[in-house]
Amino acid sequence: MNSTTAPGHVATATPVRARSRLKSIFSGSVGNLVEWYDWYVYAAFSLYFSAVFFPKGDSTAQLLNTAAIFAVGFLMRPIGGYLMGLYADRKGRKAALLASVLLMCFGSLLIALTPSYETIGVAAPILLVVARLLQGLSVGGEYGTSATYLSEMADRQNRGFWSSFQYVTLISGQLIALAVLLVLQQTLNEEQLHSWGWRIPFGIGAICAVVALYLRRGMEETESFTKSAEKRKESALRQLLQHPRELMTVVGLTMGGTLAFYTYTIYMQKYLVNSVGMSKADSTLISAATLFLFMCLQPVVGALSDRIGRRPILIGFGVLGTLCTYPILSTLNTVSTLWGAFWLIMAALVIVSGYTSINAVVKAELFPAQVRALGVGLPYALTVSIFGGTAEVIALQFKQAGYESGFYWYVTACIAISLLVYVFMKDTRNSSRIETD
Repeated sequence: MNSTTAPGHVATATPVRARSRLKSIFSGSVGNLVEWYDWYVYAAFSLYFSAVFFPKGDSTAQLLNTAAIFAVGFLMRPIGGYLMGLYADRKGRKAALLASVLLMCFGSLLIALTPSYETIGVAAPILLVVARLLQGLSVGGEYGTSATYLSEMADRQNRGFWSSFQYVTLISGQLIALAVLLVLQQTLNEEQLHSWGWRIPFGIGAICAVVALYLRRGMEETESFTKSAEKRKESALRQLLQHPRELMTVVGLTMGGTLAFYTYTIYMQKYLVNSVGMSKADSTLISAATLFLFMCLQPVVGALSDRIGRRPILIGFGVLGTLCTYPILSTLNTVSTLWGAFWLIMAALVIVSGYTSINAVVKAELFPAQVRALGVGLPYALTVSIFGGTAEVIALQFKQAGYESGFYWYVTACIAISLLVYVFMKDTRNSSRIETD
């Protein structure tokens, strides 16, 4: 951290640094929570507003339209990863984190205020696309910068543990979005939710983004960024291209993990309704319960990586994900009870924790400080856009084609490819570039 101590007060430096570290990690994490809440509210409430922005038609077609716009938001994530990563490596992690949460606020507010298709016609889906593009730009920059910030702010012995809070807050954002949905499902009827109730969570997100902006203003800059000032004279993109192996490692290790994550979290709520035949309320309840336990697993697995290394945990995810994806999804398609669905999804999320809990710190440990945010954010955002952002669309297209199990094999294949990367990569706990900053 960038803290100073007056002459004669050297003895007090350590406790001040410790308190500042925790405060900065907390502020960064809360901001991350708000960002991802705003991002996931779209997915959580799309079952209710899918008919608002598009002409009347088949419910699966309307869901496909909203899922396509969800995917469009991902197209901006590589641009956000590049612009915000560049900004974070040049002007500071704090400055980039402030900018990303501000963009998210605008996107949420726009969705909350956009009139329906019946009111303004084709302008409605256009404004929805614009809002998702703003949010995609924000989230694209948020991931790489927050992963870099938390990894640099954490101490070496507990870096896996503290960095796991990126996904704790990411999942918390999704969980709070579902909690808001559950509350509204209990207080409003179906007609009210479809008509105007779905706008409430977007308004909440815009307000919370302002609070996050205030908290992030009090964060301190990391020592790694401050010390790398002399190394930032060369073009950032040119410096980044000097690390081709690291860039390809980020792509490879992300592919299977992000697809599995979006399959068992974002898409699962719709899968339970559209394929399994459960009610919207039951699917929301199961999603909320499994996500809560999934969130609690993140720091546990993150701390484990500080003891045994990152690579064994990634390999565990790769092996189990390759072997278990098809059996879990195919069995889930025929399940008839809430508990049956809960345990199947929970088993999948336990496996996925091997990726989610440590992927941020692994990527941050691959790059030097002067291109770390860009190196983490850009290839990650590209990969998520291609594989994570299209998960729902591809799954729904397989369903429309009458070959839903094809999606199960697709997920399995992507995880298997990532497994090859895990097997041949170095353990970043032992070769972390953060230690050489």
